[in-house]
Amino acid sequence: MLDSNRKRIVEALGPAARVLDVGGWGQPLERADWVLDLMPHETRGLYPAPDYRPEQERFSAETWVQADICDHEPWPFADDEFDFAVCSHTLEDVRDPVWVCAELSRVARAGYVEVPSRLEEQSLGVHGPWVGWSHHHWLVDRDPDGTLRFVFKSHAIHGDRRFHFPRPFGSLLTPEERIEAVFWEGRIEAREEVFTEASGHDAYLSRFVARNSERCAGREGPGAAQKEPQSVTQRLLRRARRSD
Repeated sequence: MLDSNRKRIVEALGPAARVLDVGGWGQPLERADWVLDLMPHETRGLYPAPDYRPEQERFSAETWVQADICDHEPWPFADDEFDFAVCSHTLEDVRDPVWVCAELSRVARAGYVEVPSRLEEQSLGVHGPWVGWSHHHWLVDRDPDGTLRFVFKSHAIHGDRRFHFPRPFGSLLTPEERIEAVFWEGRIEAREEVFTEASGHDAYLSRFVARNSERCAGREGPGAAQKEPQSVTQRLLRRARRSD
């Protein structure tokens, strides 16, 4: 979770607020009263926040519910049981993020959702010699009204240079550029966007890259002075000329 938003959430919640963390296994929110995750309580915290303090956890083994959040069974909580729900870096991993958003809306009055941005997910080399994160299933857009749109992350994204940013684009992104975040009240809207024609899917990927190709111009990344004398923009333009 973006550190500034994590702190904002914790500071805004009063001591009596009931808080749920959905999918918080790797980096649980210590302020959460309950956690819902596929993994068990004793294995939590694989990716702790820098200032995480286990002794400050409000949840416990008794309020950690181990379950598949996508099994299309209502979660074991009442409607509006929670004042606030957090779901950070989980929706891109699961098989039915739309269902998860529906259940978030049912059990909580408000909440926060965070996912990787398309800037990061369409960047080569952020996780290995491929585009984006190897285990993520979805590309996610956030509409102006806060609606999340999920598009299946096709393997085509790795094989066509029009569909992704080259190195070192991903390494130059700021923490804020790496995420999409939504604070919501009442309901978090979500839908899947499906392309039935390859042309529509290809345009969806390539237009985003073209539209954002100059975003990191002028920034310096690791080893830029020695190995990357050209800007990201220059190399994208060179790539486009080669493909003509």
